[in-house]
Amino acid sequence: MTHRSLFAGILAALALMFLLATGFTASAQTKPTLPSLKVTADRADALYRQGDTVTFTIHLVDAPADAEIRWTTSKDGVPPRHYGTAKLVNSQATVTATLGEPGFILCEAVYFYPESDAAGAKTKTVKALGGAGIDPLQIKPSLPVPDDFDAFWAAKKKELAVIPANARLTPVDAPKNVAGKVETFDLQADSLGAPVSGYYARPVGAKAGAHPAILTVHGAGVRSSYLAVPADWATRGLIALDINAHGIPNGKPADYYENLARTDLRGYPKRGCDSRDTIYFQGMFLRLVRAIDFLTAQPEWDGRTLIVFGGSQGGAQSIVAGGLDPRVTYIVAGVPALCDNTGVLVNRQRGWPKFLPNNKEEAEKLPQVIETVRYYDAMNFATRVKARAYFRVGFIDQTCAPTSVYAAYNNLPGQKEIYNDIAKGHRSSPAALKAKNAILAYLKTLK
Repeated sequence: MTHRSLFAGILAALALMFLLATGFTASAQTKPTLPSLKVTADRADALYRQGDTVTFTIHLVDAPADAEIRWTTSKDGVPPRHYGTAKLVNSQATVTATLGEPGFILCEAVYFYPESDAAGAKTKTVKALGGAGIDPLQIKPSLPVPDDFDAFWAAKKKELAVIPANARLTPVDAPKNVAGKVETFDLQADSLGAPVSGYYARPVGAKAGAHPAILTVHGAGVRSSYLAVPADWATRGLIALDINAHGIPNGKPADYYENLARTDLRGYPKRGCDSRDTIYFQGMFLRLVRAIDFLTAQPEWDGRTLIVFGGSQGGAQSIVAGGLDPRVTYIVAGVPALCDNTGVLVNRQRGWPKFLPNNKEEAEKLPQVIETVRYYDAMNFATRVKARAYFRVGFIDQTCAPTSVYAAYNNLPGQKEIYNDIAKGHRSSPAALKAKNAILAYLKTLK
């Protein structure tokens, strides 16, 4: 395999991972008879300075050209909020907004329309969002990194280090499309609490010291590790490990994971969040270090290149891995969660899973939660990242708000790049997948 084909293949596989990790799906075609809305800012890049007037254009199609819509503007989903109605002229209306601080403006438009079916007439709605960034590179952390942040995590890593990994590799059949090209295994490795549970893949005939490594991590939910993902990476010349978020068995029937989501893992994101020693994410974060222990112990690893990739909850894990472990050389974080968990304390939007209420006065009644989640904030881990970084942010993301993502991104001290996915929320767009020149440039350093 030539270096050129290797790196072209790696780029293609990374694009595939962005689709999987951030939940991209092809949007269903809209029926031509149904109304549709679109909200866009008046600048192509949707970037403004503090105090600038942002003009949003609301465009409604397949509806009366003079229809009336309702609109709301807000500071990325938190006050101040402004409301109004607008009568369309030639199917369009404009709404203006300003923000006197670094952040984001979110504009929502809603159109109510009648629809009749066998059950009779009823009112339905169609909604659309538009976003604009206001000096986003100036967004600051809501709170500083705790003074004992490094000491706390050093102690946890020390606890982990005394537990032997006892890695168990069980051969599994490779996906049919790559059979004969890669070797695939179920991996179980001991950690603090639940084990690292994943699928590991390497090229057939992998050579000692010759292969970069990639760790892929999952968004929120309860599911098996993916076998196809590391298998695909292995065809590109990497050793690859995909781990599920919970240390649960792989390859079970769908109802097994559905039952766990309803029972043992129900509500896991906020479990134990009033103590830094009981919060659920502690085990998840330490499994990242143990997974890296496994990859770097493989004789096939090139000894210098380790990528961590994920989206949403997986994006947070990518940042955390980079902050906890200096062996990580490149992180890819799509719409990362767990960013600026305490944003509400400065009247800003906070990231998923939104540990605190969306009201400063109510949030301040939970001092133990406030203190705990600072130790599990990707924004704080970002300050310790030595690896190069690639981020994606959705300007209309209501799950992992762009304000929170930029709070983490701005804390990265090293070489970094962010892709502003202006028209998208928590799902990736094909345009975002074309913005990987920086990743390709990095991967070319593997030559």
